[in-house]
Amino acid sequence: MKTIISVILSLIPILPVFAEEQVSYTKDDSLRVVELLEKGSKAPANEVLTLFYAKQLMNLPYVAHTLEIKDKEEHLAINLQSLDCTTLVENCCALALTTSHGSKSWKDYLAWLQKLRYDNGKIDGYKSRNHYFSQWIQSGTRLGLVKEIVPDKRISVPMKLSLTYMSEHPDSYPLLKVSMEERRLIAEMEKRVSGATVRYIPKERVGDSRKALGDIRDGDILALTTNRKGLDVSHVGFAVWGKDGKLHLLNASSIHKKVVLEPMTLYQYMQKHPVQTGIRVIRLQ
Repeated sequence: MKTIISVILSLIPILPVFAEEQVSYTKDDSLRVVELLEKGSKAPANEVLTLFYAKQLMNLPYVAHTLEIKDKEEHLAINLQSLDCTTLVENCCALALTTSHGSKSWKDYLAWLQKLRYDNGKIDGYKSRNHYFSQWIQSGTRLGLVKEIVPDKRISVPMKLSLTYMSEHPDSYPLLKVSMEERRLIAEMEKRVSGATVRYIPKERVGDSRKALGDIRDGDILALTTNRKGLDVSHVGFAVWGKDGKLHLLNASSIHKKVVLEPMTLYQYMQKHPVQTGIRVIRLQ
């Protein structure tokens, strides 16, 4: 009996404990989350929850760098009034995890969001946030939240991670601009995350058929890789297979200034962005 109980307990997700003072939100944000979770609880069993929630957030305004503030005290910031590409993905994943575990709880949503956003799910200052998407993937993989879908070597190429952008461009980040100590901590984090080799599908192949790109499913997270020095990923969104049989991107768009399903194919979209090199595919577990 003890063995059976131990196995059951091992399958129950352990959510982080957080203090209310570590969370910043408005009443409208909390009401919106509860409303969304109520809708999600009634979604059909075959619904792809990441896409279900992304579609609920369609047309919300795009605002860049929504989490970057000058305050030295790191908070779990909730903002469902405007989104950037990363916070769209994080919020949809946190909502999906809450629903898939049979909950409609605001606090469970907060706990899942914290696990996704912070290294090993723990808030420990600005440095603990998963600033680079490769760091987000690494942490989420360790926690069993996400899995990177490694593409077939016949359609993919390797990329060695070398992350230096934040420490080399401190003026782009309010806190790094004023704190040498935070710069040092970020540089240490960059070294820890760098060095791994990952594989991505080059953008010349993202226009291939669904059969050729069969590992990609609706609702998978697409991380758009970049050749910009010191960066790994320049944009993220969700995969949507269109009626045209081609891959499209549902994203918080700086072009459209809102959350939108791109009318052009992902291939067409990426040809308009010279710094983008391809896609990595990540699936919520």
